[in-house]
Amino acid sequence: MNLVLDAIAWILDPTNWEGVGGIPQRLWEHLWISAVILLIAAAIALPVGVLVGHTGRGREAAVTVSGALRALPTLGVLSLFALWLGIGLRAPIPALVILAIPPLLAGAYAGIESIDRRIVDAARAMGMNERQIVGKVEVPLGLPIIVGGIRSATLQIIATATLAAYVADFGLGRFIFSGLKTRDYAEMLGGSILVIVLALVVDGAFALTQRLVVPAGVRATRFTELRSRPARPRAAVG
Repeated sequence: MNLVLDAIAWILDPTNWEGVGGIPQRLWEHLWISAVILLIAAAIALPVGVLVGHTGRGREAAVTVSGALRALPTLGVLSLFALWLGIGLRAPIPALVILAIPPLLAGAYAGIESIDRRIVDAARAMGMNERQIVGKVEVPLGLPIIVGGIRSATLQIIATATLAAYVADFGLGRFIFSGLKTRDYAEMLGGSILVIVLALVVDGAFALTQRLVVPAGVRATRFTELRSRPARPRAAVG
């Protein structure tokens, strides 16, 4: 308990919020590198996932690749890239992109596959081409699940981006590694608490976004179903 109080005192210490290497700078660095990693991974995984979900081709390969990438040890991949590319941000960005691809890929093809095929057939019968079906039917309807995949990937990135400080003087992970090196456990735990709070705030924002992206027609249908559902089961007669 004393260690937790010391960590909170370290966070609230005004000197840790000033100057180079202060909490605001490290927080901005952590957000920046997380956003860059998410954008690169999304640019790779989302189009592939949507294509797999739309065509149904390559699903086994996507599942296999996604499972294999999830099994990779984060620190091992980061160390491998650090030996290859050297110290600095060149190593953690590609390493963390690889680890962020699985949830994005899984969310994209799961979101498209979750759509009732009768809806897609109806859109095709109305004369829509495949690009219009993907852009105007499948992606809007599958967006809540796709955003769920982005949400999962973002939380994983924020958590593992602390390891960027292992090979670069960057992000909130710097407090953790610096505290470990100097045995300043208040700083070490304080850095961990900052990462947890950041992850919770971002997760709350994505949870709200996930609700907002549900199409209005789907929300109205769900509301109608809930209103028409009996409050309690009726007794069987006969």
